[in-house]
Amino acid sequence: MSAAPGMRELAQRLLMYEAGAGKASEPLGSPAIRVYEKLRLSLGEFVGVAGFQSLAARALTLSRPEVPSLSAVRIAADGSLQGLGDAETQFDMGQDRPGDAELVLIARLLGLLRLFLGEALTLNLLRNAWPGEVFEDRNSVHGRKA
Repeated sequence: MSAAPGMRELAQRLLMYEAGAGKASEPLGSPAIRVYEKLRLSLGEFVGVAGFQSLAARALTLSRPEVPSLSAVRIAADGSLQGLGDAETQFDMGQDRPGDAELVLIARLLGLLRLFLGEALTLNLLRNAWPGEVFEDRNSVHGRKA
């Protein structure tokens, strides 16, 4: 079972935004790590470290059957992501594609946020983490105007 199409599209948009932002300033890791860290900081203020760690661990568990290389990835006690760079470079040519690990994991995390917090609160948290252009003229997670 794969992540909902709306969540994959939203995850892809955030990853592309961060990829572009990384070129404008000194990059601090991959776009996926920057997206994940912004989600962790934004949501951590709302649900706390343990709450975010639980959601991230569940997203990782749900992602592993779809992208087996994520078995190398761990969620630390503080909610930080460990080993995603390793998963990106050690993908299985028969099952994974480069970039699948980060896209699937972020999409699953966004899907869980929408499931547990609702669309309106999820979008508010995303707007706080990415103020401005990411959500200004874009559609919501269901394809309607935000």
